Amino acid sequence: MSRRTVSSLLASVLLGVLFYVAATTPTPYVTMSPGPTVDVLAEARGEEIVRVQGHPRYDTDGRLELTTIRLSGPNQSVSIGEALTAWFDSSRAVYPREAFYAPDESEEEVEQQSSVQMVSSQDTAVAVALAELGYDLDKITEVLAVTPGSPAEGNLEARDEIVSVNGTKVKNATAVSRLVRRTERGDTATFVVRRKDGTETVRVTPEPSEDDPDIPIVGIIVGPSYDFPFEVSVNIDDNIGGPSAGLIFSLAVYDTLTPGALTGGIAVSGTGTISEDGRVGPIGGIQQKIVAAADSGAELFLVPPRNCEAALALGLDEEEMRLVKAPTMSSAVTSIETYVEDPDAELPECR
Repeated sequence: MSRRTVSSLLASVLLGVLFYVAATTPTPYVTMSPGPTVDVLAEARGEEIVRVQGHPRYDTDGRLELTTIRLSGPNQSVSIGEALTAWFDSSRAVYPREAFYAPDESEEEVEQQSSVQMVSSQDTAVAVALAELGYDLDKITEVLAVTPGSPAEGNLEARDEIVSVNGTKVKNATAVSRLVRRTERGDTATFVVRRKDGTETVRVTPEPSEDDPDIPIVGIIVGPSYDFPFEVSVNIDDNIGGPSAGLIFSLAVYDTLTPGALTGGIAVSGTGTISEDGRVGPIGGIQQKIVAAADSGAELFLVPPRNCEAALALGLDEEEMRLVKAPTMSSAVTSIETYVEDPDAELPECR
């Protein structure tokens, strides 16, 4: 074998190694892809997703679909090859890791934050739907999440309404933390909570905070909720989290509590956070969610106003699916009803 042939083979091997290393080296990026859609008006595991007790439930038709994304996790390495593949795929996106995750943020921390956002989003969505129906709701303070391995685990539960701590009535979420901190080292903090089965007294022994040993904690995240006149719950797969389904949750609850079918039998998808005054806020991954909705056969997609520019940049054919601007939950109801009555009617679309 000649020296030139040996050199050529060696160069080929080195080039192959170089390409392999480049393709598999981790990058400080995450990839985002379209996720599944979920019809909130349907059933899951043999039960309605929107469950109602203490109020008439009305049969409906059509689909109200929340849309999701698949985002690489905080502990998941994205190689150069994977990042480039996603970059050249019009249905996917590549972002710097810090756009979604804090430095050294763990999978468990991300899941807990997502769960807290989902619980809060669902409560607000129900409140907005009931406000649309004329209900005036009082505020309460509830447990949004319990930290695994904390003193509260097995004692307090998510969605416990906190009535008092150590004999003092709770007025807001800040008061809970303040009252727990007054507990002497080694003593128990006494919580009076309201659950489905009634009012219970729960005793929890706080432990020192890892950040500051002088601060006692019990391991709960609390936040505002509402005193609902009857029970309404939205039961979604635990793998789906975050606040971006607020608008769809609110519409599904509204449809379930009112006679007839809001959608008129068609498929409506959408996204957007919901605030207590009914305003729809922007979300991430709008293009990936639109792709998922189009693949599912939706006729309308409800878009938060601040996401319209990015939605239009996708270049979707209007005949395939109309992108309807939804500044509020009330406007979304009107747009759906208008479209059901006349599919050619003018709507507040993203333009």
